[in-house]
Amino acid sequence: MRSRANMNSENSIDLSLVIACYKDGAYLESSLCEIEKVLEQTRYTYELILIDDCSPDGSARMVEEAAAKRENARCLLHQENVGRGGTVSEGMQMARGRYTGYLDIDLEVHARYIPSMLLALEEGCDGATAHRFYEIRWKPDIFFRHILSMTYRLLVRSLLGLPYIDTETGYKFFVRERIAPILKETHSPGWFWDTEIMAQCHYHGLRIQEIPALFLRRPERTTTVKPFRDSIIYFRELMRFRRRCKTNKKTSQPVS
Repeated sequence: MRSRANMNSENSIDLSLVIACYKDGAYLESSLCEIEKVLEQTRYTYELILIDDCSPDGSARMVEEAAAKRENARCLLHQENVGRGGTVSEGMQMARGRYTGYLDIDLEVHARYIPSMLLALEEGCDGATAHRFYEIRWKPDIFFRHILSMTYRLLVRSLLGLPYIDTETGYKFFVRERIAPILKETHSPGWFWDTEIMAQCHYHGLRIQEIPALFLRRPERTTTVKPFRDSIIYFRELMRFRRRCKTNKKTSQPVS
């Protein structure tokens, strides 16, 4: 693999791809192979940063084994659960490539969109994210979650003044030197981090492109999302972040 041959030089790495894992052992290897298949058809060199967030089901061993057999992979195993946002942020701070990004390893948004993300960065954007569109199935649980997601998107746009359609997508890529200082300003260790990092990018003037991407749910995947509980948590985090932004804005104003 050409990506492996160039790993001796940090300057040769185009992309540092963070893979945050939590109970993903069942499809980890097949998803990594899909990601590698896509990236090997591009001109980009890359490294994989695999982080297991203290999975309780033995997935950590699979993460370690997957990294050990790849020369262009690094591995970190958490001894305590940090949360998805904290894990991704940590991985991106470990990045050495010109670009850094992450995607959910279940590949419900497929790896085939990675080249489009990188092309947007090549053309001058500071970041690129997936704007998910769904294949709606008339199942009560799927339809209900879709309605909750649409409602959350409307709240984010109205309460935070963001221009983005899909802030909570787990599929984001950035120019590393542009996102590095912003990572230090994020506070949420959980799922709200996705919205927080997008808000901070907007407030700091970063140019972000949203790229349409099909979302297909894996029927065999057991989700950790609990709609009612997580909706309440998201709303609380959203309001807390909004208050913090208002406070920071007031304290940053010059005293006359």
